[in-house]
Amino acid sequence: MTPKTMPTDVPVEEFLATLDARRSAEGARLVELFRSETGADAVMWGPTMIGFGQYAYRYASGHEGVWPRAAFSPRKAKLSFYGLQTHPEAAALLERLGPHTTGVDCVYVNRLDAIDEDVLRELVRLSWATTEESAV
Repeated sequence: MTPKTMPTDVPVEEFLATLDARRSAEGARLVELFRSETGADAVMWGPTMIGFGQYAYRYASGHEGVWPRAAFSPRKAKLSFYGLQTHPEAAALLERLGPHTTGVDCVYVNRLDAIDEDVLRELVRLSWATTEESAV
């Protein structure tokens, strides 16, 4: 089975231009934030996820694939951040992030200006470091 979420050739700027003004501006700010913290270029993963770097994973079940080392999606309802909960220090940082909810591997926020961007930067750095050893 081919994974749905893979890197694409769609320019990130092209995707951001399809969003409403607020999400487009937040997405552009986040691209710069993630680029600054990871040193990697932004790449579209699937139709709506913006990822930085990638790493290979393999589960005990044998399922394997690649996933971005750090990623976000400026969705209409909420900004979705991927991989920010993986580092042991993440829980304490999330307490200081500002208003958010969490899912299995996601952190959701309503507005970028409602959270502490310095805390977000630290979470991105930790996410990047957590996947470093298995990066491809």
